[in-house]
Amino acid sequence: MQFDKQLIKLNQSFETKEDAIRYCGELLRDGGYVKPDYIDAMITRNEELSVYMGNFIAIPHGTDDAKKEVLKSGITVVQVPKGVNFGTEDSPQVATVLFGIAGIGDEHLEMIQKISIFCADVDNVVKLADAQSEDQVVQLLNGVE
Repeated sequence: MQFDKQLIKLNQSFETKEDAIRYCGELLRDGGYVKPDYIDAMITRNEELSVYMGNFIAIPHGTDDAKKEVLKSGITVVQVPKGVNFGTEDSPQVATVLFGIAGIGDEHLEMIQKISIFCADVDNVVKLADAQSEDQVVQLLNGVE
């Protein structure tokens, strides 16, 4: 996976999970990875099935129908030090690292799998959450290959 430093954002904060998902989608749109309609499909996807994956990570991505909105495969990495709740008040699911993804064909499945394996080790998530530069994030994730 190639990581575009323009798509890595440190020290962000969001009021709601929808704000966080929309931000990931806007980064992908602004980078030329997706058409604007993909952003709404990312919100819809989370409504259908939470994009929260555990271990303080969420992987916002579009619905299967939105694949036609993907121009090229891309991935955003958004650090949220204070976290954003993808659950409910009674059952919080706090994410401190967001991976917004868009994949051509089935590439998004491969991306989710690689991210999930990397983040299964909570130490890796802590390192990402504590990263002080985009270069440091890329360096950590280059081990994902």
